[in-house]
Amino acid sequence: MASNGKANGPSGLSKIRTIPTSQDGICHDDSTPPVKAQTIDELHSLQRKKSAPTTPTLATPTKGGAQGAFAIISEEERQKQQLQSISASLASFARETGPKVVRGDPARQPVEGPKHVSHHHVTPTISVSDSALKFTHVLYNLSPAELYEQAIKYEKGSFITSTGALATLSGAKTGRCPRDKRVVKDEVTENELWWGKGSPNIEMDEHTFMVNRERAVDYLNSLDKVFVNDQFLNWDPKNRIKVRIVSARAYHSLFMHNMCIRPTPEELENFGTPDFTIYNAGQFPCNRYTHYMTSSSSIDLNLARREMVILGTQYAGEMKKGLFSVMHYLMPKRQILSLHSGCNMGKDGDVALFFGLSGTGKTTLSTDHNRYLIGDDEHCWSENGVSNIEGGCYAKCIDLSGEKEPDVWNAIKFGTVLENVVFDEHTREVDYSDKSVTENTRAAYPIEYIPNAKIPCVGPHPRNVILLTCDAFGVLPPVSKLNLAQTMYHFISGYTALVAGTVDGIREPTATFSACFGAAFIMLHPTKYAAMLAEKMQKHGATGWLVNTGWSGGSYGSGSRIKLQYTRKIIDAIHSGALLKANCQKTDVFGLEIPTAVDGVPSEILDPVNTWSDKKAYKETLLKLAGLFKKNFEVFTNYKIGQDGKLTEEILAAGPVF
Repeated sequence: MASNGKANGPSGLSKIRTIPTSQDGICHDDSTPPVKAQTIDELHSLQRKKSAPTTPTLATPTKGGAQGAFAIISEEERQKQQLQSISASLASFARETGPKVVRGDPARQPVEGPKHVSHHHVTPTISVSDSALKFTHVLYNLSPAELYEQAIKYEKGSFITSTGALATLSGAKTGRCPRDKRVVKDEVTENELWWGKGSPNIEMDEHTFMVNRERAVDYLNSLDKVFVNDQFLNWDPKNRIKVRIVSARAYHSLFMHNMCIRPTPEELENFGTPDFTIYNAGQFPCNRYTHYMTSSSSIDLNLARREMVILGTQYAGEMKKGLFSVMHYLMPKRQILSLHSGCNMGKDGDVALFFGLSGTGKTTLSTDHNRYLIGDDEHCWSENGVSNIEGGCYAKCIDLSGEKEPDVWNAIKFGTVLENVVFDEHTREVDYSDKSVTENTRAAYPIEYIPNAKIPCVGPHPRNVILLTCDAFGVLPPVSKLNLAQTMYHFISGYTALVAGTVDGIREPTATFSACFGAAFIMLHPTKYAAMLAEKMQKHGATGWLVNTGWSGGSYGSGSRIKLQYTRKIIDAIHSGALLKANCQKTDVFGLEIPTAVDGVPSEILDPVNTWSDKKAYKETLLKLAGLFKKNFEVFTNYKIGQDGKLTEEILAAGPVF
């Protein structure tokens, strides 16, 4: 039955009538033009657009008819030189040649199509190794997005969390292996470095290093692909170091992308030969029968070759701290002091350095919304002022919350690496209180993820040097003003205390000392860094402070921890200069100058003796701690600081007297 003059189909619905739109009688859906691709692979090739070069690579006339600065080299020649440099880095010492290298992912086959999609597939131009009959594909300075893809696809245990961070696992090792770290002892380093009792430097010989290097390079060359990062250390442009990291995991490449300073495209195109190279073959163990090896892990530094080899551990922090050790060697040679410290700057340009071991509040107190963050962990102090060594932050995540650490919490987003955290298998929400994998869970993110980070990460000379300690004995004042000799004494001592629950088996406060607040990373004798700090503080008028964030009114278990709000008030008074003008009194034994009043802090807690009900117990505990200081300092008494050694005597006199 017809309706309204329209024919119906078998179902009773009106028939669809098509009207030809062209003479060929074919119906076209012309709402959008058809894609310019004949195959699905060609369609995919159109999806990826080549990054436009930011540096001119063709002759560009300038004023006066001169050619552009980068006109002397073509794009093809630049890539050839870059590959040659990478091949040279991967060269076997025994064969003296590098592998055949080519840029790009071996899993991604080149596609016929427009030229702009073939930038990952440069024709191999290097054929220098008889030992390698294969190409080693180089994934060079990949972006975080590209590294995410590599990790998710090829690395088991890699996931995207609910906030967009990349969660990954570091394998069996979830922390550094200080006992497996070795430094080549040669004619130069034998006299320059700190060896022996108390030193973190464990020796190895040149031959053993080369055995491990060969093992690492052979492993990396056996892979279908390796990741190569070319980056910088030190934000001071006059003193920056070029570093190359060759690794087997996207996780390691992204970690170092975040932690080192990321070059601009212009800087990368003219990077050249690196000043230092890391070979991270952490998935492959060292040979335990090799001389000096004590386990399947080995982290080896050769300062003469400017190389670092990692075998048998995938923990990414080994790369970060290995490079920090290198800076502790290279920078003092330039009369630049390398420091394990946090650093921030006020709106008026006043800079403060924060030293402190784990648990002292270094990260918390150096992160201040009213001040700019220059860096959270590693710095240099040169004639130009202070500069951050790194381009990122490496924050602890255990028990992290948005209320306690909002800046770190908000930094955990796309691009951030989350190490060894536990998350919900469905929602991918991270449970930061879960220690199932390790208590040492970490987040690595670029420093610009912190809202008040100062970019570039440099500042003028410090006005205040703040030494933080968590005194669980409860006998050190909440704040003390230090003279120069006292600053050196407490800097070299690097004191804090461990309490029950932080380390298995501890039932009462235990003193721990770490020279220069970072003994695990220093290369020279602590007194050399102390002498440089004294010289710079004296020259630029910086003031030293000892701030106790630990216990008051008794030791751990009987007293109570000093409230964070009081410590913040003390730090504020240091920044403002108010404490410089405060009236002070001197304590017994340690001879510390303590203020009689600090705005916002109860006056009775400023002198610890006032907070102890048992004065005899206070005196006994004070003398006990003083004895521990003296015993720790014995290893440093034979070293002379300064030309006449007079500063050594002053530093010794600045210690406890009883």
